[in-house]
Amino acid sequence: MYVPKESQPKQGGSTSGKVKDGKRKIVAQNKKARHDYAIIDTYEAGLVLTGTEVKSLRQGRASLTDGFVQIDGDEAWLHNAHIPEYSQGTWTNHTVRRKRKLLLHREEIDKLASKSEETGHTIVPLALYFKDGRAKAEIALARGKKEYDKRQTLREKQDRRESDRAIAAAKRKQRGE
Repeated sequence: MYVPKESQPKQGGSTSGKVKDGKRKIVAQNKKARHDYAIIDTYEAGLVLTGTEVKSLRQGRASLTDGFVQIDGDEAWLHNAHIPEYSQGTWTNHTVRRKRKLLLHREEIDKLASKSEETGHTIVPLALYFKDGRAKAEIALARGKKEYDKRQTLREKQDRRESDRAIAAAKRKQRGE
């Protein structure tokens, strides 16, 4: 009987870490970017990393808080992403905040370059994760939010949370708990 590769259990490896969609092990997220920017479009990009950077990421250590993406010529680069040195590394350890090349299709780079030149648009990293054993970065074309937009978003989120609580409480009361 034929079983598609996606539904076969993976061999080896640990199941620790956050797994989303069964294939993505999230290493770092930039929650501040979703708060500060209105996300227009997202892209998945490969990362060019050294061996010690990959090992450090596999330990779940990274930060995207100050990170940003810049298009230089015909290449996309991730700046200010903090991947700490590998603890068992030697003199071959990497620089913590070096710029890292992003692997995207030519059309995607051209589209991002043209859109990011528009006033108020920027490219921000949203997440670092492993997908099928390869390090990936989720980047987004975004527009900066004004202070009142941020407050409005927080208010909507709080209202949604309160309504969910009220609904859950009503359901519990209905069941007699």
